[in-house]
Amino acid sequence: MEADATTIRSIAAPLRSAWTASRHVVARAARLALDIALPAQCVSCHEPVDGEGVCASCWARLSFIERPYCPRLGIPFVYDPGPEMLSMEAIASPPAYQRARAAVRYDDVARSLVHALKYQDRTDLAPAMGRWMARAGRELLTGADMLVPVPLHWRRAWRRRYNQSGALARVIERQSGVKVRGDVLRRVRATEQQIGLSRAQRATNVQGAFQVSPDRQAEVQGRRVVLIDDVLTSGATLDACARALLRAKAAQVDVLVFARVVQSGPRPI
Repeated sequence: MEADATTIRSIAAPLRSAWTASRHVVARAARLALDIALPAQCVSCHEPVDGEGVCASCWARLSFIERPYCPRLGIPFVYDPGPEMLSMEAIASPPAYQRARAAVRYDDVARSLVHALKYQDRTDLAPAMGRWMARAGRELLTGADMLVPVPLHWRRAWRRRYNQSGALARVIERQSGVKVRGDVLRRVRATEQQIGLSRAQRATNVQGAFQVSPDRQAEVQGRRVVLIDDVLTSGATLDACARALLRAKAAQVDVLVFARVVQSGPRPI
């Protein structure tokens, strides 16, 4: 019986891979047919657009995060307090990860881009979003050993067909030369959607949900890791991922996201 089970598993694995690949091919073909039949539209205002997902007007409304910002969390300041001044959030509740950077504030246009990439199969948006992330995270990427996208649980990955964090990480890999290691971190427990949960509930929801693959721990030990995700809200998911990597003896974990939620008027202390 054990031999039969091994045989079944050996047959099932390539069949599963072939089925996943065929779904990707069908999805790409459908999107190509739709693009030919209909003009491309801005994901935010739905006006016809040439290029990468947003029209010139909506692109101008994106709020790119520039200095001055908190050197620890990357939260933009309303004035320049000096190079080493930390935000109130960084002092009151420092995360497990060392530094965080984001390309843009999570406003209406950024939300449209994230939702289109995550839920509407708009993987064509990843190149532009990834390039903006690589620019925002240049200091994190310098000297980094690997990019680790925040993983999906296998059930959610099956439904969604791709990991949006992985798509962004692959663009950043091409921009920076830092290799993506999507096999390092696993989501070992399915979690509820974080939307609508309080900060404390978010932290509880993802507690113990991530683990470094046992056969990859030696590759993480002593390495500088940059976690990649689409949005930083409370930071609970990224903090849980960072803790898992640090338990596997990573030397340092930084965070690079496309967008982050910024409360109005963040000030240094």
